Amino acid sequence: MKRIEAINDFVIKFANINGSGSASANELFAKAVMRMGVPVSPRNIFPSNIQGMPTWYEARVCEKGYHGRRGGVDMMVAMNPQTWDADVAEIEPGGYLFYDSTRPIPESKFRKDVQVIGVPLTEITNAAYTDPRQRQLFKNIIYVGALSVLLDLDASVFEKLFAEQFKGKERLLASNLQAINLGRDYVTQHLAYPLGLTVRQSDKVGDQIFTDGNSALALGCIYGGATVAAWYPITPSSSVPENFQKYCDKFRVDPNTGQHYYAIVQAEDELASIGMAIGAGWNGARAFTATSGAGISLMTEFIGLAYFAEIPVTLINVQRGGPSTGMPTRTQQSDLLSCAYASHGDTRHVMLFPQDPHECFEHAAAALDLADRLQTPIFVMSDLDIGMNQRLCKPFVWDDARTYDIGKVMTAAELEAGKDFGRYNDVDGDGIPWRTLPGTHPTKGSYFTRGTSKDAYARYSERGPDYLYNMERLLKKFKTAADLVPQPILHKAAQPTRLGVIYFGSTTPAMREALDVLEADGVHLDGLRLQAFPFPASVNKFLEEHDTVFVVEQNRDAQMRALLVNELDANPKQLVKVLHYDGTPITARFIVSAIATKLALLKETV
Repeated sequence: MKRIEAINDFVIKFANINGSGSASANELFAKAVMRMGVPVSPRNIFPSNIQGMPTWYEARVCEKGYHGRRGGVDMMVAMNPQTWDADVAEIEPGGYLFYDSTRPIPESKFRKDVQVIGVPLTEITNAAYTDPRQRQLFKNIIYVGALSVLLDLDASVFEKLFAEQFKGKERLLASNLQAINLGRDYVTQHLAYPLGLTVRQSDKVGDQIFTDGNSALALGCIYGGATVAAWYPITPSSSVPENFQKYCDKFRVDPNTGQHYYAIVQAEDELASIGMAIGAGWNGARAFTATSGAGISLMTEFIGLAYFAEIPVTLINVQRGGPSTGMPTRTQQSDLLSCAYASHGDTRHVMLFPQDPHECFEHAAAALDLADRLQTPIFVMSDLDIGMNQRLCKPFVWDDARTYDIGKVMTAAELEAGKDFGRYNDVDGDGIPWRTLPGTHPTKGSYFTRGTSKDAYARYSERGPDYLYNMERLLKKFKTAADLVPQPILHKAAQPTRLGVIYFGSTTPAMREALDVLEADGVHLDGLRLQAFPFPASVNKFLEEHDTVFVVEQNRDAQMRALLVNELDANPKQLVKVLHYDGTPITARFIVSAIATKLALLKETV
């Protein structure tokens, strides 16, 4: 059997039981690799129901810095008997199976093309600990210790990590170091090491930070000036307002007086939460709500109000598998159409597509500016893969001199000077009217906030011309937004090509690697990463310059492709679907295979 051999380039997957305390141990492994200067991209795959169900943690070690899922598993740490057969089947030929060998396992349960490493973890744990909970928790640390020797990880890295984690808690420090060393000692005394997979000291991490998208979104809302959050708990978005609370306690409390300059409300349901956020936005505060697709479905009535009454509000949608309850702990990009056209009647909403935690931070702050500037709901379209998984990314840039773009707000002085105020009057030709905030002037600048049809001065009207005026103006405002949102990013192929690919959001890391692999195979594609909807003029230009454009997305119904056809009148035959929607993050291998297959079919039909 030829074993897989690789330095700083492999995928290791941990198969555990939910509630066993494995998450912290697996994260410890990932952080140790990063401390050796090697980029790691980990992903949790966990159940939405109860303790005791299967859970997985997949860590990609990649010195080249690819953060997307590669596809395939080089080493499986099989700690769950319930999923043994499926876990073993995932291992690449020549790969490695690490398991607890305390109890004998029938020969038929192993594969002949996989190298097996057995460590009697339960036996070691039971000999060292008597408390049942300690046995459960420290068995995870023991297998990390064993892996550290097998993969040639520096022992001092773990000592430093533990010292940081348990500073001031020396008793916990000592017990965790003991567990790590129990695993290390067993391997050094009983097994051949290191394996064909090894971690070697490098310097490819640089100044990157390791964080998750939901934390980044919360901090971006702080940076963008948000002072109000209203929300209802829903997976996978709940940690956005929870982290916002944490950051508000640090940044929104006067250190001298203890005065709190924020309001966070856990509402009774999603409709109430968006209503509160809209009310705060109408009153001049920067406000947001965080939810997922199921929550958006319930919020659509108020979203329509905010759109037609033109009230700023930011909605953070951490997408998950749908429809209905769907797969609450799996990822998709399947809320594009429901958000783009949320509410009944003719609506169009701005959406931003962050690719990683860094852009979650930036786009959250930008969304709050855009909501004020455009006086409309703004959607930040994250998803579970970005939101709940830690990722290496560029450091956040915090500029204390940053000013907020509050848009067209008429002041008391302007009103006093006799400036004409029509709440829905387009005086600048960009579709965006001027607004006033409550209490601006004692007698001037007041208006009725209407969800009904009105004229330019906010007076109730069912006259056809008045309705047409507002609807056309809202469309003009939407077109104005195309120049204000983050612009698409072009990736040019190494040589001229009439083939292109469009992608966005969490698909980006895998797509970046897939483009490199395809190019190495002689397949050249220009790539365009979308960062927002509405589509800027550069998207039309990209379509005009290419005969065939693949549209890569993580949903069943090719929703981004539908938006391109609907909004740009793109030729559907030009746009080739590449769809992945089983709830797991898309892989570079899937993209490469799908594009290669579709290119072969296209050649056959020519």
